[in-house]
Amino acid sequence: MFLFNSCKLLNSTVRRIVQGPKYFNGPIMGSSCSRSFSPNSGQPKNRNGAVTSVEPNSEYVEEVVCKVNDINENEMKVFDIGEDGKVLVVKQKGEINALGTKCTHYGAPLSQGALGDGRIRCQWHGACFNLKTGDIEDFPGFDSLPCYQVTITKKGEVKVRAKKSDLKTNKRTKELVEVTELEDTSVVIVGGGPSGGTCAETLRSEGFKGRITLICKEKYLPYDRVKVSKVSQIPEVSKLEARTDDYYSKAKIDVLKNNEVTKVNTEENYVQCKDGTKVPYKYLYLASGTKARVPDVPGVGMKNIFTVRDYDDSVSIFTALGDQKDKNVVVLGFGFIGLEIASTCVAKAESMTVVGKDTAPLANIFGTSVGQNIQKLFEDNGIKFVFETTIVKCDGENGYIKSVELANGAVLPADILVLGVGTTYYTDYLKGSGVDMRPDGSIEVNEMLETNVKNVYAGGDIAYAPVFALNNAKSTIGHIGLAQYHGLNVAKTIAGKGSPIRAVPFFWTMLFGKSIRYAGCGRPVSSQIVGDVSELKFVIFFFDEAEKVIAVASCMRDPIVSQFAELLSQGKSLHKKDLAEDPFVWTKWIN
Repeated sequence: MFLFNSCKLLNSTVRRIVQGPKYFNGPIMGSSCSRSFSPNSGQPKNRNGAVTSVEPNSEYVEEVVCKVNDINENEMKVFDIGEDGKVLVVKQKGEINALGTKCTHYGAPLSQGALGDGRIRCQWHGACFNLKTGDIEDFPGFDSLPCYQVTITKKGEVKVRAKKSDLKTNKRTKELVEVTELEDTSVVIVGGGPSGGTCAETLRSEGFKGRITLICKEKYLPYDRVKVSKVSQIPEVSKLEARTDDYYSKAKIDVLKNNEVTKVNTEENYVQCKDGTKVPYKYLYLASGTKARVPDVPGVGMKNIFTVRDYDDSVSIFTALGDQKDKNVVVLGFGFIGLEIASTCVAKAESMTVVGKDTAPLANIFGTSVGQNIQKLFEDNGIKFVFETTIVKCDGENGYIKSVELANGAVLPADILVLGVGTTYYTDYLKGSGVDMRPDGSIEVNEMLETNVKNVYAGGDIAYAPVFALNNAKSTIGHIGLAQYHGLNVAKTIAGKGSPIRAVPFFWTMLFGKSIRYAGCGRPVSSQIVGDVSELKFVIFFFDEAEKVIAVASCMRDPIVSQFAELLSQGKSLHKKDLAEDPFVWTKWIN
């Protein structure tokens, strides 16, 4: 649910501010809005998207949750409020704020996250929330946190006023600008993934009143694509979709589902869809993403051979698996996608074998030692590996795969084959458009994500864009969090509120209950491991030639990677020499 019209904060809201520690003297009485007021901020300001509508007092609970001295500087604590509610109270720079307690993405307890300068970064997947407004500032996820009214009594008590429904849902959809009549300007968004979806709704929340058209290749609204390789059963697509048809209708965002762009004309400013529709634009955002790579081997077109990229892929794989546990499954690829599919499907298969060219799973990212221990974890769960080889032929009967031949001469039974060997870019439709493409099909953009054509932007997987964590060197990085961040920034730029991107890549996976995180970017020349690799509880620091830490990975050591991501986002650097006495001393530098 979203609401148009911000509530008006009455002048009587703040009775008096005293000097010394700048706390409000007495409760705030003039507003029923469920949002946060910082004691040091003076007159509360109405920030777009940070409030909900005025409702009767019966919809709210107001209680003293703690005393000012119960929480230290740069500390986060959860306190009870009402019969069943909880709030996260944070003190920073002498100010106290109260927010929702869990990340709106997958529900991580934010009290265990990384507290940065003015925001909290989720320890699981890196989403960031503003302390003063609760707004989501980095991703993954679509929803912001509820942010509650805080006052300090004369006795030094922290009183919180919260909307009961916000305490229950623990999330807030940003308020969208009310559009009664569309202005004579338009944005076309090519791609209905998380990046396109984020761009569309951010345009409205940032005040854009022109026409917005979102063109989706799939027959679904933007959804949580990450789960297609991480679930053990077929989820309902409606539960994965971030928003509803009603949401887009009320926001006056036109969504063209089950359609795709086949041509872009940047001279006449329109895109043409496969159904012949021509959609004019003033601003164009290209976020068409990638498609799964299919190796060119004989027999690869047979049935029960799958890639893993979208919701329909997930449905097809689990449908083919069935419930009889009688299928021999082969997965090609030692990367995240291949391992996630193997780990989630093994319980439904008669046998599961993963094939790849490396000497251990994920060894190209984390090193051989870590890879070998991940291998043991998988083998302990019934998964077999075949190393240093690949598939050269698929054999079958009646059009269905039955076995695969490997380069080393071995033959494996395969009722199902899943291909997890990378992606290629969905950018063929841009040929002849005037938008420059690199030889691999990616699109080079500047720090504002603009292409060589004015008012044409590109983001997400297809964007060869500056990476702040890599000294703004350009790279293509395929991951949902960065894709959403790109969508947010393009929308703000179009709305006249843009700034150069400050991208910090953040990756994660969960394998048989082991949480693996990675933040940073670049090709390391050396690394340092802290912890016990054999127990899969460790932190890895990756160094460049100058012994600067360019990335940090961890397994079962949250929130270290989120803390490093926050350090990078603040423009701070870390070197090997800094780790000598205490490898985690730098965690104190981020707030």
